[in-house]
Amino acid sequence: MLTGHTAGLADYQVLAAGEPFKDNWPLTSRPSSTPEPRAARHVLVFNLLIAGFCRLVLNTARRFAYPFAPEISRGLGVPITHVTAMLAVNQVSGVLGLLAGPLADRFGFRTAMLAGMTLLSVGMLVAFVDTTYATVLAALFLAGLAKNVFDPAIQAYVGEHVPYQRRGLVIGLIETSWAGSTLIGVPLVGLLIASWGWQQPFPVLGLLGLIGMAAICWGIPSDRRSRNTVPGPRVLIQAWGQLAHSRPARLILMLSFLISMANDALFVIIGAWLEGAFNLSVAAIGFGTIVIGLSELCGEFLTVAIADRMGKKRAILLGLALGTAAYAALPYMDRALGLALAGLFGLFLAVEFTIVTTFSLATEILPEQRATMMAGLLAAGGLGRMVGALAGGWLWVSGGLAAVAASAALLNAVAFLSILWGLQGRKW
Repeated sequence: MLTGHTAGLADYQVLAAGEPFKDNWPLTSRPSSTPEPRAARHVLVFNLLIAGFCRLVLNTARRFAYPFAPEISRGLGVPITHVTAMLAVNQVSGVLGLLAGPLADRFGFRTAMLAGMTLLSVGMLVAFVDTTYATVLAALFLAGLAKNVFDPAIQAYVGEHVPYQRRGLVIGLIETSWAGSTLIGVPLVGLLIASWGWQQPFPVLGLLGLIGMAAICWGIPSDRRSRNTVPGPRVLIQAWGQLAHSRPARLILMLSFLISMANDALFVIIGAWLEGAFNLSVAAIGFGTIVIGLSELCGEFLTVAIADRMGKKRAILLGLALGTAAYAALPYMDRALGLALAGLFGLFLAVEFTIVTTFSLATEILPEQRATMMAGLLAAGGLGRMVGALAGGWLWVSGGLAAVAASAALLNAVAFLSILWGLQGRKW
């Protein structure tokens, strides 16, 4: 993940180049911040590297239970459906993340980042001290909540410091930490589980969370917005009301729900599918996720390369179309492991390209409430993932991969038509 960030530092320097604005965003949008002086740009890049490390840890904690659901179920002595239910409960944290957006807008993005890393460390270390179904459930829930607190803050931070015409580039670069979790984090977790048992990821991730907290305190300056007391319900309701009254915001929230539901319905059963269809070991499944990590990394760099140039609405529609086709084709690719991995590669590339481009577009929908908008986006995605994780386990038991893939393809198609018709006539 850090390699991906470092590779993108040269690209970041174009932010001050004054290149013409090529995206089709409505002219009523508030202009973004002006290009930073060179020294300020270097500080911003350094801060994004710190945030990238923290997001790598957060994303690994958020995702490692999916491919290792069979191993966790055996370790806890519960059916795999109990583990998929646990993963679904994890997604409820996205709703609580709605509170974090307005608070980050009020008290600063750095405070929200620290809060997220604190939640992660506490959850992981408690699960290590007392490893039971309840504590693992709590740890995964807190990991999800930590991500939903941290992510809106860093995305809003980018929205405030990077011009919209280059935001797809920078959002794409920081999102490489999502791919890094399956490219680096999950395979390492697989080695930990294979060597020392399924409980070992918890203390390692907890300690890495503490390191992330120290890095934020040391490297990212405070940006506290107000010294007033915590905003009451009226302030929070007003912030959420802006989302409800914005038609583009509602469409993007629905898009986030649908594509997240589709993706988690499949992701939650990938480990069981690979283990059952190809008799893979725990370590092999961990290394198999490298394919997913590479595909997501390609999707993120595809966002960097073309999303700003082709227009973000068109890029989202392209990603949705490719994702729908990939879901529909996946059941026909289980004849050989190489073919199955190729299908997963294409699928997750399309999904990641769609999601990251959506993030880039969403940062400018409500410029005065960026963290609130991004928290709403993640909350909608979290609800979608919760429903998807529950539905995925049930569909897997009742109809196998074909039922899961067909349902996911249908959800993606609905999302495509919603964006195509819902934003028709607008210059996006």
